[in-house]
Amino acid sequence: MSLPPPPFSEPLRLNQIGAGATRDLEPDEAARARIARTLDLIELPVFKARLTVKPADTGWTLSGQVTAHAVQRCGLTLEPLPADIDESFAIELVEADPRAPVEVDVDPEDDGPDVVEDGVIDLGVYAVEQLALGLDPFPRKAGAVFEQPEEPAEESPFAVLKQFKQPDSSGDT
Repeated sequence: MSLPPPPFSEPLRLNQIGAGATRDLEPDEAARARIARTLDLIELPVFKARLTVKPADTGWTLSGQVTAHAVQRCGLTLEPLPADIDESFAIELVEADPRAPVEVDVDPEDDGPDVVEDGVIDLGVYAVEQLALGLDPFPRKAGAVFEQPEEPAEESPFAVLKQFKQPDSSGDT
């Protein structure tokens, strides 16, 4: 099973880093539309990222700034809700060891370095990831309040059956 292509890709080969590499990313309208669909946004009119990759002791450090203006949908009213993102981040990267066993061990508490595979760091994927982390996962318009609808009274199954009972001809009910 192959994964779908990322909504925005900007590959950087490890041999292009040298003493450090900085890239300014600004996806075009079509790429922003793909990102908006992927992140379930109404629209993404502005998305910019400035990313820097520098060598570190055990690999590389990817740091950067992501800024965006997005329009989310209010989780209660479904109305458009503007969101401005301005996030700084830093991520440690290490190169995949081709001799290491191919075993996937997922630990949600593990905040270890990301593994670079095939000698390529996809800066676009990291930029979109940071944008997603900066969005409110439960957007709510100011003043919007959830009101629980009144639950219908639940009838006892015996009360329903009693309605079908024929009146007794002896006068007893």
